[in-house]
Amino acid sequence: MGQKLTAKQKAAKVEAARQRELQEQKRREAAQRTKKIFTVVVCIILVLALGVPTVAIMAMGL
Repeated sequence: MGQKLTAKQKAAKVEAARQRELQEQKRREAAQRTKKIFTVVVCIILVLALGVPTVAIMAMGL
């Protein structure tokens, strides 16, 4: 199969795997945060797009 790993090599492999998992978790959190920000911005734009014309029509009606 392959050569047996020494304890030091096993520890290095475990640490490398732990670091990869930590980086992946940080990347997922950043992507989730970006998605939330995007959703809030889109909602604000929609509220303004629907609200401003309504206020303008009401102002013209006066």
